Parts: sequence; C-alpha cells; structure tokens
Amino acid sequence: MPDHFQLLATDTAGGTAARRGRLRTRHGVIETPIFMPVGTQGTVKAVTPAQLREIGAQIILGNTYHLNLRPTSELIRDLGGLHTFMGWDGPILTDSGGFQVFSLAKLRDIREDGIAFQSHVDGAKLFLGPREVMAIQQNLGSDIAMVIDECPPWPCERDACARAVGRSLRWAKQCRDIAADSGFLAAGHHVFAIAQGSTFDDLRREAAESLAALDFPGYAVGGVSVGEPEPEMLKQVGATTPFLPADKPRYTMGLGTPPQMLKMIALGVDMFDCVMPTRVARNGLAFTPDGPINLRNEKYRADPRPICEGLDNYTARFSRAYLRHLATTNEMLGGTLLSMHNLHFFLDLMAQARAHIEAGDYAGWHRAWIARYEAGAAERTAK
Repeated sequence: MPDHFQLLATDTAGGTAARRGRLRTRHGVIETPIFMPVGTQGTVKAVTPAQLREIGAQIILGNTYHLNLRPTSELIRDLGGLHTFMGWDGPILTDSGGFQVFSLAKLRDIREDGIAFQSHVDGAKLFLGPREVMAIQQNLGSDIAMVIDECPPWPCERDACARAVGRSLRWAKQCRDIAADSGFLAAGHHVFAIAQGSTFDDLRREAAESLAALDFPGYAVGGVSVGEPEPEMLKQVGATTPFLPADKPRYTMGLGTPPQMLKMIALGVDMFDCVMPTRVARNGLAFTPDGPINLRNEKYRADPRPICEGLDNYTARFSRAYLRHLATTNEMLGGTLLSMHNLHFFLDLMAQARAHIEAGDYAGWHRAWIARYEAGAAERTAK
C-alpha cells in the first residue's frame, strides 16, 4: 500500500520530535499519535467492540502467541479471520509472540532458525520462526503484523545483546521476504520491524539503521519496559527513534503510563499499547488528570462526582460512590465501567496530543500536563 503513512505536522517550534500522522490500513485510517487497547485473547477484557467504538478506539491488538494456542489460527482463518471472529471491523495489529516466549524463559530454547518452547497451557512442544509467525498472522488477517525478534532481558551482557540484535535482523528480513512472496504485503497488509539493543546506544542505532535499510512499512522500538528504570527506558527510546525512517510510523511496544506516553511522543513515537488501563480497572483504579485514584478507598464511599469532568462516555453518568460500590463488591460491571473510563482517558489524551502538535504548542502543553498529573499523584501518596 503506497503512501500508507502521511506526516501531517511536527513540533518544530517547540523543539521536540513530536509528530502528527495518519496511517492507512485495510480496515481504516489511524490518526497518530494513538493508543491501542490490548485484546490478548481476541477480546479487550470486559469491553465490547461497540463500547470500544464509543470511546474512540481506532485500532486494537491481538496476541499471536495466545491465539495460536487457543483456539488456533487455523480455526480463526476458517471462521473468516480475526476481525469476523471477534466482531471488530477496525484495524488490528498482532504481535509476533516473541515477547511471550521471552517472558516464558524457562520454557524456551532460542535457535538460529527460531524459538523452540513449551506451551504454558499444556506443555506441548512448539516452535516459532519467521515462517510460522507470518503464517499465523496471515491466518488471522492482521492489518499490521509484527516480525519475530529476540528480546534481550534487562540487564544483559553486551555480547549477548549483540547476538540478539543480529539474529533479530536476520529474522526480520526473512519475515519481510515471506510476506512479500506470499502476497501479504501486496494485498495491503503491513509488516513492522522491531529494533532491539537493550541499553547499548550503538547497538540501538545499528539495529534501527539496518532495519530502515530493509524498507519496512513501519517500525517498533522493542525491549523497553522490561525491568529497567524509567530514565533508562526513555534513554533507549531516544537512542532509537532518530535513526528510524521519518516517513514511517514508529511504535513503542507494551507501555506505558500517561506521562510516559507523552514523553515518548516528544521523542518521536507515534503508537503505543499497554494492558495497564484494563488491568488496574479490575482492581478499582481510575485515571484522572490529577493522577490515578483508588476507588476502593473509603473517602469515595459517598462521593457523588463522576471520576473526572470533561470525559463524556457511558461511565461518566455514574458517581464515584457507585463505582466504588461495584469495585468493593467485585461486581463484573465495575470492571467494565472502569475499563471503559481508563481506555477512554488514554485515547482522549492521545487526541489532545494530536491537537496540540497541530497547534504548535505541544512542548509546553505536555510538560504542564505531566506536572499536574504527577503533583496530584504525589499528593495522594503523601496522605
């Protein structure tokens, strides 16, 4: 799909690398920067596709590893693909399964041709290499498919990281060749490469430049938020994005908090995903411009206010007192309403970021937004 990404504005006046873009896919246009709700098992937990549309979700994620184990990518293919299977007609990005294999380190063996591992479900011996990963994502009908890569742990030795970067580069090229030969790319699907390198700036640059030379439709910064402190995480992102193509979308995988996303937008990142909004919602945590609040706290027992003003969705018609009641009694509706709110909060934050990049005042706005959020969070922690 030629000209699939259009850069509409940059924060040149503010001195950040923030970008406002538009990404075209087979199932619709995505306005960037964007947050992508995570639907690991073919569902964004506790939220229906109609509710996702209501709160402005433009693209969601599916998980290659989990969906291939259950119910299998072949079954999903035979039932019309992942969009039909889960009732979502918008764009879907699927990861390669590489991070799940990384997180199951005791059950896997990294080889030159891929990763042999044991299923966490039943212990069955399985294998994921470039050919398998691309076949699974073609079965799913992914709009954006991720290459398989090796995610180094943190901390890691330089030699081990260099080997992982080299192996990931070889796998990425194989994935792209397979996607081209099969007609996947020609049919308008996108394949994104993943730049690794851990905490080594020169390896990050090497990975980014080598992958950029392969001319992928998009690129991701991988191997961040795997245990390192936030300053180191931001340093890794900043060591990678300048060497990725400016005319292709950039995606930082698996994070982050609202302030982290705004900081990474300032570093030139366009796309984010994270399970955090729905995961913490199921425990009664809600995001506000003044930091997150724990609705299980007694002080919200008779609070008549909505979670926060100005965020108009179905959850906004309910009081903090009612939402606290649902959370403390473990009612399923509580998880749904708070998940809707938190996802909408993240999506609305991205909409605000897009507007401020277009207006040319992103730098000052994002610093003020973060300061307010962190001050409120610190005040609650101190009490």
